[in-house]
Amino acid sequence: MTSVPVSVLDRSRTRAGESPGTALRNTLERAERADALGFHRFWVAEHHAVPGIASGSPPLLMAAVAARTERVRVGSGGVMLPNHRPIVIAEQARMLEALHPGRIDLGVGRSLGFTAPVRHALGVTEYGPEQFAADLGALEDFLDDAGPVTVMPSEVDSPPVFVLATGSGLRVAAERGLPVVVGGPVLHGDLAPLADYRERFRPSRAHAAPHVIISADILIAPTREEARELMLPEAWAMVESRSTGAFPPLRHEPATRLTARQEEKVEEHLEQAVHGTADDVAEQLSELVARTGAAEVIAFSSTHDRAALARSDEALAGLRLTR
Repeated sequence: MTSVPVSVLDRSRTRAGESPGTALRNTLERAERADALGFHRFWVAEHHAVPGIASGSPPLLMAAVAARTERVRVGSGGVMLPNHRPIVIAEQARMLEALHPGRIDLGVGRSLGFTAPVRHALGVTEYGPEQFAADLGALEDFLDDAGPVTVMPSEVDSPPVFVLATGSGLRVAAERGLPVVVGGPVLHGDLAPLADYRERFRPSRAHAAPHVIISADILIAPTREEARELMLPEAWAMVESRSTGAFPPLRHEPATRLTARQEEKVEEHLEQAVHGTADDVAEQLSELVARTGAAEVIAFSSTHDRAALARSDEALAGLRLTR
């Protein structure tokens, strides 16, 4: 049997009544705890002009996290290729690797801005699989010193690249021989996209075989009821975003009285999350790993109660998953 590493993706979720700066400082504190608890990776996210998420610049936050930690791998989940030129991403990744050798991961994705005004502000309103494949290829070329210019700092080992993918992104990753991070419907519905990724996978210099990391919303509490309560703030935020178009800060109660349809959406969110006691979560994750053939698990959990989140992280770090 092979051990399955467990990691954390922190999105710097804001809380109602607190400043975004507080959310960023709490990300750093969570990273220090993750380092001490023995998590494999600690990743941060890129979201622009989203009230509920303070992190818009993964490289800057990664630098701060790496400086505050000693062992845990630090990465992006992920840098969005539509928003940056490949050479700039390569320069940032190499600089981080030069400062923190052997500890940097580069997760990339192709998501556009959350709303039309954000997409227009970023200057990208359309971005298809072909452009993603081209930009990903250019990024890898720069990292491999095969681009039209040499990215500085030179003579630095390039960090591994991971693709945050669904659908067409999985095919691009397979064709380039890259590991993938998948979540959401891929985990809880049709697994055909993962089978297609494995079938299409072309071995690369860095990866001889397909490598799948599953990303899930995971929270652990002493009882199932408490774990469900911890899941609700994120579920309420997701429901509110669908009606307002703005992903909000976390609250300890819904912003407004939920309609029957919104209550249904909350339940759908909870059904796709992994939560319960430590034994419950170990069983659910073991089933997910077995069903998807995943080699790693990364938790993007968040809740309004930071102390409860810290306790959940501690319990999650204590699980021993195998495949």
